[in-house]
This record gives sequence, structure tokens and C-alpha cells, in this order.
Amino acid sequence: MNKLQGPVSFKDVAVDFTQEEWQQLDPEEKMTYRDVMLENYSNLVSVGYDVTKPNVIIKLEQGEEPWTIEDDFPSQSHSDCSNPWLWDYLQT
Repeated sequence: MNKLQGPVSFKDVAVDFTQEEWQQLDPEEKMTYRDVMLENYSNLVSVGYDVTKPNVIIKLEQGEEPWTIEDDFPSQSHSDCSNPWLWDYLQT
């Protein structure tokens, strides 16, 4: 059995898609993604997770898709962070 390495963070429970993968999802899959992400965040908050709300959650709460034009090209200084949602989260 693995020991806990520290508190759980949003990035530990976030589901990530590349923009190409996102575009291939049908509307029902996108709605399921929205529901899962919002529930994961809500569960973290309910157990005391206390940090700035990630931008992806704000967008999903407002009924927006998590992708925006500026998400297309994350900063090259973080080339290991190729996922715009994770990059967006790390910016908060």
C-alpha cells in the first residue's frame, strides 16, 4: 500500500484533454466532463481545499468551454506543461 505523499490538490483529480482530444468529444461527453470536473472541485472544497478557484472551473461554472484562444499556446518557458488547462491552473 502506498503512503500519502501530502494533501490532494486539484491537479491530482483534474481530467485533462488536449485541444484536439476536446474537439473530438461529442456534446454528451463534454457535459460529462463538466459534471465530473465540477464535482471533483466541489468535493475538494468540502474537505477543506482552500486555494484560488482554477480558471477552468470558473469557465465551466459559466457554461463556457474550457478552451480559449490564449490557451492554444502555453508559455514556452514551461514546455513540460503542454496541457493548457494545467497551465491555466498553475497560473492561479
